[in-house]
Amino acid sequence: MVQWAFDGLLGLTLIWLAWRALASPDLFRAIVLFISFGLVMALAWVRLGGIDIALAEAAIGAGLTGALLLAAQARLEK
Repeated sequence: MVQWAFDGLLGLTLIWLAWRALASPDLFRAIVLFISFGLVMALAWVRLGGIDIALAEAAIGAGLTGALLLAAQARLEK
């Protein structure tokens, strides 16, 4: 029963983070929410048994893409 509750909370958290990232008027907040979404998505992949996909999601989806988005935002502000 606890696993079902955790999986449900994980799914709701993913939906909430995606919605907040898309609806955020502040660009920096949207990028931080996108990075958070990638990390929670990696946790979801671990729960599904896809360890290799989780590592790729954490490294590329949250790490590399998040860093590129932050660098692009820094260049936009100049």
